[in-house]
Amino acid sequence: MSEIVFLKGERVHLRALTEKDLTEEYMQWLNDEEVCRHNSHAIFPNTEQKMKSYFNRLDNQKEVVLAIVHTERDRHIGNISLQNINWVSRNAEFAILLGDKEYWSRGFGEEAAKLIIEYGFSRLNLHRIYCGTFEENEGMKKLTKKLQMKEEGLRRDAIFKNGVYQNILEYGVLKNEYLKENEVL
Repeated sequence: MSEIVFLKGERVHLRALTEKDLTEEYMQWLNDEEVCRHNSHAIFPNTEQKMKSYFNRLDNQKEVVLAIVHTERDRHIGNISLQNINWVSRNAEFAILLGDKEYWSRGFGEEAAKLIIEYGFSRLNLHRIYCGTFEENEGMKKLTKKLQMKEEGLRRDAIFKNGVYQNILEYGVLKNEYLKENEVL
């Protein structure tokens, strides 16, 4: 393995997103209607210029964006992040994009999510991690349960996507709740 691993799991590892990740394949994930069905991407076309602009705006003080890499194949399969970090209130928003469909529904997203949630609580000393997802996104709703997140609310008609207004479900987990269930740190 020729890259620097930041967080290591059994089948995946997380590392810093680098400019070399800004490939046509990655750009296609953000344009793929199926990959982006339940997120805010693929509303406008993604371009190389937009990807580079996003990459150059990343601020490690407000967000930690990591590449999800399938270790055995050394393959970048998605991204995961803690973003909108608020250091006073000690909370952050969790987001994940598993762009490579070959890895869907096989536990890779869950493994990566647990790595970054544990990192957020143990190394960043966050108190709360939260996320929002389209009400119809069954995969993300299942993942929030595996992360001990509790449903906290509903934003009605919060986003217009696929020709209709969509509700956003809000989830969150507190450090003590997560630690109690997972006996980590």
